[in-house]
Amino acid sequence: MKRILVGISLVLLVLTLASFIDGQTQNAGEPTGSGAPPLSNPLKVALLHWYRANLTTSFTVGSQPYGVAFDGANVWSANFGDGTVSKVRTSDGAVLGTFKTGSQPYGITFDGANIWVSDSAENKVTKLRASDGTDLGDFPMGGIPGWMAFDGEDIWVPVAVNQGNGWVTKLLASNGKNLGQFTVGIGPISSAFDGTNVWVVNGGGNSAGNVTKLRASNGTVLGTFPVGGSPTGICFDGADIWVTNRTSGTVSKLQASDGTNLGTFDVGGLPYGIAFDGVDIWVAGAPQIVVLRASDGKTVNVISVPGTATVGAAFDGASVWTSGLDKNELEKL
Repeated sequence: MKRILVGISLVLLVLTLASFIDGQTQNAGEPTGSGAPPLSNPLKVALLHWYRANLTTSFTVGSQPYGVAFDGANVWSANFGDGTVSKVRTSDGAVLGTFKTGSQPYGITFDGANIWVSDSAENKVTKLRASDGTDLGDFPMGGIPGWMAFDGEDIWVPVAVNQGNGWVTKLLASNGKNLGQFTVGIGPISSAFDGTNVWVVNGGGNSAGNVTKLRASNGTVLGTFPVGGSPTGICFDGADIWVTNRTSGTVSKLQASDGTNLGTFDVGGLPYGIAFDGVDIWVAGAPQIVVLRASDGKTVNVISVPGTATVGAAFDGASVWTSGLDKNELEKL
C-alpha cells in the first residue's frame, strides 16, 4: 500500500511540474508588468539569453570612420580622416588590412564580391576586391557621392551638387559602366534597395527633407515622400523603409509599397546611420544608440557609447557594428 501511495504521489508531482513548465513555455518572451522578460523561463535558459545588456566591444580602425558595411565575413569602415578603408574580421576584431582609396572616403557598400567606396572630396567611387583589397577602378561621379545601395546587379550612387536637385547614378557592378543618371531631390545623401525599387534620401541641408522611390529596372521615379528634418540614413526591414531625421531627432517609417508614413518615432539627439537586425532597428548617432522594435517603433534599448558620436551601422548576422567617429574605432554591439 505504501508503495502505491508513493507511486501516486510521484505521478502527481510530475504532473504538477509539467503543468508549471508548460505554462512558463507558453509565456516565453511575454513581458511582465515592468516590461522585463519573466525570470522563470525555460526557453531563455536554453538560449542562455536573459536581457539586452549594454555590452560594447571596440576595435581601432583608421581616422574618423563613417560608413560601415558587412561582406559576409568581415566588416569594412570608410575612414574619412585619412583616406583609407579598414577590413576587420567580425569574429575577433582583427584588422585584416588597411587600403588607401582617396582623400575622404564616406559611404561604403558590398556587391557580393567587391567593396565600393564613395569619396566626397574627389567626387568618385572606388571598387575594391573584397578578398584582398585590390583597387579595381575609380569611377567619376560629377558631384559629391554619398552612401550607395546594391540591387543585385547594379550600384546606385546618390550624387549631391551645390545648387538645385541632385541625381542618383546607376553603375553596372561588374565593370562600373554608367547606366544612367536619374534626377531626385536636393542633396541626395544615401540610398537603399527594397528588392524591386531604390530609395534615395534627399537631405538638402534644409529643415525638411524627403525620399524618392525609383524603379530599379529603369530609374523611373515612382514617388517622393516627406520625412523629417535633414534626413540622412536609410534601411529596409523587409516590408518598410526607415529614415533617420538628423535635425528632428526622429526616425520615419514608410510603407515600401506606397510610401505611406506609418509613424515618426522620437530617438533624441542627432540620429545618423541605421540598420535592421531581423527584428529591431538600430539607430546610430549622438549621444547614444537607440534600438527600436521594427513592428511598432517602440524603444527597446538605449546604448551609451561614451566619448564619441556613432555614424554608420551594419548588421553581421549576429552583432551590430557602428563607427565611432571621434575615437577612430568600430563598436561591436
